[in-house]
Amino acid sequence: MIAKVYSAAVIGLDAARVEVEADVSNGLPTTIVVGLPDAAVQESRERVKAAIKNSGLNYPPTRVSVNLAPADVPKLGTVFDLPIALAVLLASEQVAFSPEHRMFLGELSLDDRLRSVPGVLAVALAARARGDVEIFVPAENAAEAALVAGLKVFAAPSLKVLLEHLLGVRLIVPEPEIQADKIFKNSQPILDMKDIAGQEMAKRALEIAAAGGHNVLVSGPPGSGKTLLARAMTGILPDLSMEEALELTKIYSISGKLAGSFVTSRPVRSPHHTTSNVALVGGGAFPRPGEITLSHRGILFLDEFPEFPRNVLEALRQPLEDGVVTVSRASGSLTFPAKFTLVAAQNPCPCGYYGDSQKRCQCTPAQIFKYQKKISGPLLDRIDLHVEVPRLPYEKLAAENRGEVSAVFKARVEKARGVQSARFGRAKTNSEMSLVELRQYCALAEPEQVLLKQAMKQFGFSGRSLHRILKVARTIADLSSSESIALEHLAEAVQYRPKTE
Repeated sequence: MIAKVYSAAVIGLDAARVEVEADVSNGLPTTIVVGLPDAAVQESRERVKAAIKNSGLNYPPTRVSVNLAPADVPKLGTVFDLPIALAVLLASEQVAFSPEHRMFLGELSLDDRLRSVPGVLAVALAARARGDVEIFVPAENAAEAALVAGLKVFAAPSLKVLLEHLLGVRLIVPEPEIQADKIFKNSQPILDMKDIAGQEMAKRALEIAAAGGHNVLVSGPPGSGKTLLARAMTGILPDLSMEEALELTKIYSISGKLAGSFVTSRPVRSPHHTTSNVALVGGGAFPRPGEITLSHRGILFLDEFPEFPRNVLEALRQPLEDGVVTVSRASGSLTFPAKFTLVAAQNPCPCGYYGDSQKRCQCTPAQIFKYQKKISGPLLDRIDLHVEVPRLPYEKLAAENRGEVSAVFKARVEKARGVQSARFGRAKTNSEMSLVELRQYCALAEPEQVLLKQAMKQFGFSGRSLHRILKVARTIADLSSSESIALEHLAEAVQYRPKTE
């Protein structure tokens, strides 16, 4: 007899429906799994056998063929354990239930318990899109699946309990839908802006970066507060919208990095400078998201910026421009979202004290030149805000009044983000403006045009620099609640561009 149960395979950040077919026929006791299964799927044969036996039923002592259709889609991971077990039990006529409009996923332990699997949110969204009514998942994944409205989610602790429900012996109560809009918010910042002495210009630049989604490079000698400023920026980011939170939860679920049931605050990723190209942008035999995708809608903090390998840094060019990264392999090509805010920190030279007011630099001019050239001009051109962080005197460090708290910064940032959302009709920042939108929303009066023309002529700004200056100026105007870009907004935006381009 042939039986069919439905599950799903995760491909990139989406899920594709998979029909798990089982056929029990005469022959020597053996189990064959076909349909491009990986090693984890092949090993499911032993887990399924033991789980069925320990649930009180019998694994067929004959030939069992399992097909995962469509056969041209790679099947990865342990998500197919549960549907394979159910298909085998249906095919051997030990149980009888209707699998239609139902989706099953979960890893089986040898004692028939269900273990959590990655990518449940993506599967639940795909199930709803396909018209499925019910989805059966491990208990640990129930809250994640319950984020999808209009889908009955059943949390099954074991194969035996799930079979009792399907046979009507003892029903499982479906999980209540989670009101996602009430749980997605940033947690309290570990480091507050008021904890950092001085550096008002750097704090202002970070506020602009947070408000408009702009990239920022902080440069200064060791101990000047570059890393502290980057960490404090997390406390002034706006709360996640429901759409952004669901998108992030899906990314982290598929990556197997979901802590808890959902992502509740904007991600902050800080990879070490020894990180490889694949780890940063994503990849592998079957492409997986990298650090730039894991920092989507959040911050990618690269400390010791020039110490990263040049090929790794150059891989950031296209994602910084387009907000997505396309990873191509022999097995296929996948596109991952990468709309992150880059926050980079660097020393001015190898010893760190070039231009310092108190400590003499020990580097030769050739060493300084070589160190500063580790970051290419095209990459620097894609960074909107360049800020110098000088050494602070004792009086500044010891001062009790250290400025505004992060909550005040955050209120201004959220207000500016609200202006941008109303302008574009959706959650979108000024840094994402197209050329058409740039002309529409960043029109300049005559005095502003004269200033920009002089700045471009004097400092040799590129066309990309011109566009980024206008985007930053638009964000500064939004922070000031100004409908148009004024002279002071444009002048402040110009001062954040490096003058040696």
